[in-house]
Amino acid sequence: MKPLFPLTDRVYNPEEQVSAFGKWLLRFAQDPRDLPFLYLIFQISVTLIPLAVLLFVPGLPNGIWWLAAAAYLFLNNIRFKGPFGLMLHCSCHRPIFKKQYGFLNHYLPWVIGPLFGQTPETYYTHHMGMHHAENNQTEDRSSTMHYQRDSWRGFLQYLGTFMFVGIFHMSHYFIQTRKRRFLFRSLRGEIAFFALCIGLWLVNWPATLVVFVLPFVISRIIMMLGNWTQHAFVDAQDPGNSYTNSITCLNTKYNHKCWNDGYHTSHHVRPGLHWTEHPANFQKNVHKYIQHDSVVFDGIHFLHVFAWLMTKRYDLLAKNFVNLGDRYRSDEEVIELLKNRTRKIARQQPASMAA
Repeated sequence: MKPLFPLTDRVYNPEEQVSAFGKWLLRFAQDPRDLPFLYLIFQISVTLIPLAVLLFVPGLPNGIWWLAAAAYLFLNNIRFKGPFGLMLHCSCHRPIFKKQYGFLNHYLPWVIGPLFGQTPETYYTHHMGMHHAENNQTEDRSSTMHYQRDSWRGFLQYLGTFMFVGIFHMSHYFIQTRKRRFLFRSLRGEIAFFALCIGLWLVNWPATLVVFVLPFVISRIIMMLGNWTQHAFVDAQDPGNSYTNSITCLNTKYNHKCWNDGYHTSHHVRPGLHWTEHPANFQKNVHKYIQHDSVVFDGIHFLHVFAWLMTKRYDLLAKNFVNLGDRYRSDEEVIELLKNRTRKIARQQPASMAA
């Protein structure tokens, strides 16, 4: 167990020096705190897009093609995938560009997104139309509640369901709840992406595999791994309580790279909160985390949590568990809590909502 250390996660510094290029970019931004997003969009646009085009050039020498493919896969899946995915997440809640440049808000889901395997607008419709609306409860078709959450078998069932029938489950949810606009946008994006891939596969299958198909598979695995971990510890007595169905990961480099994504509890409690405000919001409301017996980790991120869950290394999870309010006297007590929170929850469990 750990005491609560001073937070080192990323916050906004209004006195930070901004370059001339940054000042020019800020003219498009709705919120000056999102300047890092604009830098990231620029970096992706001047690297991944040219590389993607190059891979489709007919007659390109094999040596150059393989070099471009390696560079594309590295930039896409190692350097940019996490920051882009969480920037896309933030943009769902708070559009990046000003109203007069509103058309640029379509650039992420429709132009850059497909390069990362994000089918246009389906991330938005899933996240805003279903996941937050249902808060990981039974009607959320990507809910983790009904799986044993420290089990490889459970995770592979969860992943397989999402990969192969997720779009049908989500469409059924939108039909049931009469969210026709969400249904249209999700199907439009999914169909457009696969139609593009099929058409380009017939033209140049190796380039299509590298540029679109592999990033698609990797993205969907990562998204489900992330959601699984973020909602791995759920209180069966109150599964709709955002303080007890989500986790928080503090003081990790991941939060600097991926816009404080570790603060998943506060994100579910206040979905519209700006990403730079989460550390202060956590400190302000730490008494609520104590009151609800929330799961908080220090110095580790979601990949650590996932790996240790799958290998049942509860000792390592307990070692990095933050003992808020000195609730627990030993690691054994923490391990008991964590094991209880990962158990499969029956579908008849009642749901409530904590705010």
